[in-house]
Amino acid sequence: MPELGFRSRRILYAAVTEYIATGEPVGSRKLARRYGLDVSPATIRNELADLEEAGYMMQPHTSAGRIPTDQGFRAFVDALVRVREVDPDDKSAIFGRLSQLKPGVDDIAREAGRVLSQLTGAAVVLHTSRPADQHVAQLRWLPLRPGQLLAVLVTRTGAVENRVISVEREPGAHELERVHNYLETLMGERTLAELRHVVSNAAERERSEWLTRAHHMVEATVSAGSAERSVRIEGQKLLLGQPDFSDVDKLRGVLSALGEKEHLLELLDRTLSSGGVQVLIGAETQLGETQDLSLIAATYGQPGAASGTLGVIAPTRTDYQKVVPLVGFAASVLSDVLDPEGAKTRDGRS
Repeated sequence: MPELGFRSRRILYAAVTEYIATGEPVGSRKLARRYGLDVSPATIRNELADLEEAGYMMQPHTSAGRIPTDQGFRAFVDALVRVREVDPDDKSAIFGRLSQLKPGVDDIAREAGRVLSQLTGAAVVLHTSRPADQHVAQLRWLPLRPGQLLAVLVTRTGAVENRVISVEREPGAHELERVHNYLETLMGERTLAELRHVVSNAAERERSEWLTRAHHMVEATVSAGSAERSVRIEGQKLLLGQPDFSDVDKLRGVLSALGEKEHLLELLDRTLSSGGVQVLIGAETQLGETQDLSLIAATYGQPGAASGTLGVIAPTRTDYQKVVPLVGFAASVLSDVLDPEGAKTRDGRS
């Protein structure tokens, strides 16, 4: 895109800000009156025409004002947006809710999605890495039927997964308690895959019957896990209730986009590999046939070992100045709640 001069940037910033606030095409007189640009409406009108020619604005009707294109929003987000601090009330809402939750007990990621959806009035998409790749908070087995046990796996994010495994001989109550107590000493900073490795080495080294049985149970639990990854969406009704989607065709397009779980996974994987807060605008999301959605997403978890991604799915005409830092803040708080000791180290309090 062509490089913008100072005046063009100010006018584009004002035009995008006005359109986000009102949803109406923007005219030169309105910008001159509301934004203190210190130039005449005629000059603003000429600049808007130049911005349209350069691909930053478009005119839906010849008699109407102009609205930002995806390129206009992109320039606004990348270069022009003045990222505000997160509103203190929003900070309190996020921290107040998440700080009450306990890793391995509550579904913390889902609660983060719910509060973020309420604060943005949009949908929130959540993707957690596979349980085998997450830190295990608890792993226990319950007798199910002859030759089968129910493995209950709880991760530090609060996700719970039940897996049915087959065993040649069911462990007795005393042996099962011994296995559980042993595994308790290994929990905290290990994934299920790492746990399998540790137990395997211990069984090989000590060659005791109960450790060998523990190794087989852990191995069977890993093997019984689903290879599929899931995406959860919170606040779908809030997104569909936005005035931007009052048109039936647009509403149908949004519903179709939210159903593209595999593509949503691809988008969130892109965030996992990039880090930070990623913003995809309109057609950049390639979500279905609609070009009216943006995705603002961030990873959470330990640096270099993210537990997952949360992202806001909002109308293209969304308040990026609010939502971008809010998503980043929610991801940061979520990371700290899941890893309190790591939070102390990152904050220099250790």
